[in-house]
Amino acid sequence: MPRSSFSIDLIAGARPNFMKIASIVRALGNRNALLDSSRIDHRMVHTGQHYDESMSGTFFDQLDIPKPDVNLGVGSDSHARQTAKVMTSYEASLSSLPRPDLCVVVGDVNSTLACAITAQKAGIPVAHVEAGL
Repeated sequence: MPRSSFSIDLIAGARPNFMKIASIVRALGNRNALLDSSRIDHRMVHTGQHYDESMSGTFFDQLDIPKPDVNLGVGSDSHARQTAKVMTSYEASLSSLPRPDLCVVVGDVNSTLACAITAQKAGIPVAHVEAGL
């Protein structure tokens, strides 16, 4: 039987996001290992909201999660300008990469808001994960 797949963008931009994303990545890996008939693929999108090695880079190794597939590289700015940069950068990635079936945002940082709005406006369903993983 051919494998069907469902694709998810996992959005992370700030230190607390990586901790939440790590649980989701592990759960998806466990699910995919158990089920042969369908697959959930994911693409890790790092917005670059926290871009310093100590604020994001070390977490990939410490939490045993893969390096981002996409790094929007937005950097720091005022809340409004940073949110706008994330929105325009994520919108561009949605135009140039295969479209996900779902966008998963975590936490309550600028990246969360920006990618949730951008995905919703593009017609991509959004799931939000906060406390209580």
